[in-house]
Formats: sequence, structure tokens, C-alpha cells
Amino acid sequence: MFTGLVEGLGSITAVVPEVAGIRLTLRPPEIMIAAPDHDRCQLGDSVAVNGCCLTVIEIHDGEWSFQAGTETLSKTNLGRLTADDVVNLERSLPVQGRLGGHFVQGHVDGVGTVTAIETDGDWITMRFQVSPDWAKLMVPKGSVAVDGVSLTIVDVNSRQFSIALIPHTLEVTTLGRRKVGDAVNIETDILGKYVQKLLGK
Repeated sequence: MFTGLVEGLGSITAVVPEVAGIRLTLRPPEIMIAAPDHDRCQLGDSVAVNGCCLTVIEIHDGEWSFQAGTETLSKTNLGRLTADDVVNLERSLPVQGRLGGHFVQGHVDGVGTVTAIETDGDWITMRFQVSPDWAKLMVPKGSVAVDGVSLTIVDVNSRQFSIALIPHTLEVTTLGRRKVGDAVNIETDILGKYVQKLLGK
């Protein structure tokens, strides 16, 4: 379980094809490498990489490695990553941790597309196109995770939604680097999914 509050930006150092997916290696920011022993990333830990929950399979020379299978690659933008690309990183939520965003599972629903970026001073309004099935689960002022970032929806219609991004979010996440046409990982709010299931919609 995650909160959608990005801890830092990682830099991809290698993407190696494997029989059933890829092996992804990245260098996390120094603040995550130099964390106290009790808070340092360990083998087998869960880490959200652009909002996708992956398991750390190797830690070597300050770099973390993960494997992403065909199902993960079919529903996320991880298969489009290349060396030197930057990704959002968040470690799983500790039991005693503060929930500052919303409940994010790291189970990406699929890939959306940036359709518009509007600047208003230091702020940006960004619009995304998504599957109608996901749009049904969104409401204005509700929560959504975009590339693992917990965000509040401004408005939503049958195929698109928009978010307002403050300067801090633009600076510390990959959203400040996004351009129209870019693919982003979308995870809708788990609460909406349960309500939809219970109502038989």
C-alpha cells in the first residue's frame, strides 16, 4: 500500500529484455540511498515506480533492480522507459506512517494520455484522456494516482479528467516534465471500484 506522495526521482540506468518481461535497474536519489539502516530499502521490499508496485530483486552499488512481466508491461508505461529516463519513487507505507495522500495500491489500471497543458502563473492544469471504464470511477474533488502521484480531480467527463498542479508537485515529480501526447500510468481510487462492484455496475 502506498499514499501517492512521491519520495524522490530515480534515474533509469538499464532496461534489459528477459524471456517474460524486462529487468529494470535504477539509481534512487541520494536521500533514499543514505537513509538510516532501519529505513533503508531492502531486498524484497515493495516500491512504486511511476505508481506501479514492483519488488526489489537486487541492490548493488546503490542501484535497485526490479522485474516487470508481460501483464505489467501491457498496462503501464514501464516498457517505454530507456536509460536516463526519470521515474517517480515511493516505498510502501509503514504501519505507523502518515497517510498524506490517498490509498494507492500500486496496481495500475492502464495508460492514459496527456491531452492538454495549460499554464496559469506557476500553476499548471493538465488534462488526460482515459478509458471510459476508468472515467466512471472518477468524481470531481475525488482522488486519482497519475504516475504514482496522488492528485485531486478538478473535473471529469466520459473520457477525460483534469488536475491542477502546484509548483512543488511540478518540481519534485515527473509531471513537471510531461508533454502533450505522453503516456502516464493511471490508478483510480480503490473505493470507487468497491462501490461499483457492490452496485453491480
